[in-house]
Amino acid sequence: MSLVISDQALVKQYIAGDESSLEKLIVRHRDRVYGAIYNFTKDVYLTEDLFQEVFIKVVNKLREGKYNEEGKFLPWVLRMAHNLCIDNYRKTKRQVSIVTSEEFDLFEILPVDSTNGEEIIIDQQLKDKVRHLLNELPEEQREVVLLRHYFEFSFKEISDLTGVSINTALGRMRYALINLRKVIEDKKIVF
Repeated sequence: MSLVISDQALVKQYIAGDESSLEKLIVRHRDRVYGAIYNFTKDVYLTEDLFQEVFIKVVNKLREGKYNEEGKFLPWVLRMAHNLCIDNYRKTKRQVSIVTSEEFDLFEILPVDSTNGEEIIIDQQLKDKVRHLLNELPEEQREVVLLRHYFEFSFKEISDLTGVSINTALGRMRYALINLRKVIEDKKIVF
């Protein structure tokens, strides 16, 4: 029978110098963290980059003694992942660049799908409208919508991650939907 070591114990062991403890934590939570990042980015390569960046931050924070022990290692890591995704989203939405060269063929990287080009364009325009609408929301409401719909967190997980009650998280989602409807009506946006 194998004894499962808690996250807290593994963190303590890592801080005490046991490098293998960090590896155990990464393996234990890899799928959840990777999945959360991928659900936000929908890009395998970007997900891999952000995943590595998250655990580099974890190592740095642990070494700096900036992890407070509340037994919530996974929500702490997911919060860092969420913040990195948001930062990356903000950074990339500000910089739009298209690089072409004779060696680069755009059609080699576009996914081949049975949907026609018009449907793809309409789908992308819809996603762009939704992203733009999310930017109209107050930060707390936007955060709950992103965590719920892009990261696919439960309201309990959102509550743990953001440090608010489940009712507050539910309320923020409700107000986010109300505000989104209002913006859609005010701006006469058609989907």
